Amino acid sequence: MALDDNASVQRVRLALETHAPGAGSRIIALSDSARTAAEAAAGLGCEVGAIVKSLVFDSGGKAVMALVAGDRMCDTAALGRALGLEKAPKRASADLVREATGFAIGGVSPFGHPGKLPMAIDASLSRFELIHAAAGHPHAVFPLSYAELLAWTGGLPVADLAPSA
Repeated sequence: MALDDNASVQRVRLALETHAPGAGSRIIALSDSARTAAEAAAGLGCEVGAIVKSLVFDSGGKAVMALVAGDRMCDTAALGRALGLEKAPKRASADLVREATGFAIGGVSPFGHPGKLPMAIDASLSRFELIHAAAGHPHAVFPLSYAELLAWTGGLPVADLAPSA
């Protein structure tokens, strides 16, 4: 699938280039959807846990983000504690997700947002040498290391953000 003309994918490509020259060429167009971690993992032939879920939550009308391994669920109480929130955030509406990130649900990238979002990162993603995140479109992903994810997002690594089931 050709995504060269997609504005959201181009925004992610530019963000990748800002962090590391040449990194924009990492974007992979998948023939099947990658709206879910399971779909992305199937399309890439990797473990579901190696997929970064970019989850947006609502904290009193303001967006916060959790980057969570595809095989884990975000503990919103842990997210709230990690980000110093008064109470656990709740799942954001599709409108808040688009407003805060510039992306539609199913293609939310961990960066390339219009502004900086408070962000916590599931430390269990460090289990994998290579992880994959959405690149602004349900058919686009890109690989990176856990260290790159931390450095490029500025997110806070949290050991208990998404405990194993």
